[in-house]
Amino acid sequence: MWVLFLATFCGLGSSLTAIDNLGQIVESLSYPNKTVTSFVSLVSIWNFFGRVCAGFVSEIMVVKYRLPRPLMMTMVLLLACVGYLLVAFPFPGSLYIASIVTGFSFGAQLPMNLTIVSELFGLKYYSVLFNFVQLANPLGSFVFTVKTTGTLYDRAAMKDLTKKGLRRSSVKDLTCIGTHCYTLPFIVLGSVKFFGALSSLILVIRTRNLYSSDIYKKFKENTEK
Repeated sequence: MWVLFLATFCGLGSSLTAIDNLGQIVESLSYPNKTVTSFVSLVSIWNFFGRVCAGFVSEIMVVKYRLPRPLMMTMVLLLACVGYLLVAFPFPGSLYIASIVTGFSFGAQLPMNLTIVSELFGLKYYSVLFNFVQLANPLGSFVFTVKTTGTLYDRAAMKDLTKKGLRRSSVKDLTCIGTHCYTLPFIVLGSVKFFGALSSLILVIRTRNLYSSDIYKKFKENTEK
């Protein structure tokens, strides 16, 4: 349970951070303000596709190939790392790709959490266990948005302010413009996401015997009774 909690903390928490900072990222990378809606739409659309794809693909992996469902989560988390690197080291148009990757990976994680909890721990205490795992979502978002990304962004903005010979009291809001603004924050988020993928991989190793058998057998037996 704690391994799944850690993977969710790193995975969903960092994904929410990336999505919450999308508006500021657009501003920092000097995209037109009107494109914010385009990026938000891309995240939302691919969030939907991520949810659908995670269900179909992970089900095929489990039923046909007897592979652990957490393996799909590991692959999704690794894919998200690529999206974060596109923000940390941007090139023209890279934010469009990053929005697609981030939206897809964020959408894919939630349905897999729903299913993994039921498959590993059953349905008797499902609501309690699932909500415990989902607690990692807001906790991760707070830690990575407020304490990590926000702090690093403000530090970069202060450096820009100092270079201009200005003081904090001379401006209303701290604003950082340039590709450097989110380089360190998204390197950190990418590292966190990679750590989450490693945690998920531990879950893959620990559950491979369970998934090598008929995972739905116990549910079928309960239905027949």
